[in-house]
Formats: sequence, structure tokens, C-alpha cells
Amino acid sequence: MYKLRGHHLLCLLGYRGMGYSKEYVENMTLVHQTLRENPEKWVLLVKGPDHLCEKFPHTGEYHCQNDIIYKRDAVILRKLGLRIGQMLRWKDIEFHIQRDMVPADIQSVCDSCSWRSYGVCEEGVQEMLEGKGLREVQ
Repeated sequence: MYKLRGHHLLCLLGYRGMGYSKEYVENMTLVHQTLRENPEKWVLLVKGPDHLCEKFPHTGEYHCQNDIIYKRDAVILRKLGLRIGQMLRWKDIEFHIQRDMVPADIQSVCDSCSWRSYGVCEEGVQEMLEGKGLREVQ
């Protein structure tokens, strides 16, 4: 089981092998590949730092406990009709994304995210809507 916070549900859709450090990328790749290959994997939705935050580098600002990030988590969970403490399979999270999102939603729910400008999260939402699941990371 993975513990994931709200905004990381969408980060996984846009993940293309980039990240804050080598250790962060390795961890994100492992989580991403596991969920991609096993959509039955259980996910516990948490408030605050999660499985991915564990590998955030100790250099620079640790944004994982920033109020803006907590607000982003809450907005995304609300948009998806999910709540903190809920445990569900990754495939059920994909269902919520397919039911409740369109690519353009990234512009509002992730408005202050530094990764948003890459456009990969919109692509990830679109691929979910097409039933493709998580993209294979090269």
C-alpha cells in the first residue's frame, strides 16, 4: 500500500522521469511503475507528506509542508470526490479522474505548480480519459 497526498495523484499522471533529485526520481519511478503495472494496488489518501515526499531532497525549501501544497491537495481531493483517510485501489482513483476531470482542470487545480508549464499533466489526464492508464516512463 502507498500513502499518497491529493496533488500527487495528478503528478503521477504527468510523470515523465523528471524530479527534484536522483533519489526522488528513483522513488517516483518505482511508485509510478508499480501502480501502472498493478492498478489493484491499494492507496491510502493522507494529509501532508506521503510516500513521495519521503525522498524530497534536503536541499532548498521543503515545500511538502507548505500551506499552498496543503490547499492544492484539498482542492484536488474535492474535485475528485475523495477524502483524506480513504483507502482505495489505484484503478478506483483512475475512475475518479476519468469521471471528474478534463485536461484543462490542471490549469486551475494546479495553478501554482512549477511543473504545470511542461504540459505533461494535461497529457496524463487526457490519456486517463482515453483509458490508457499511466504512461510508461522511459
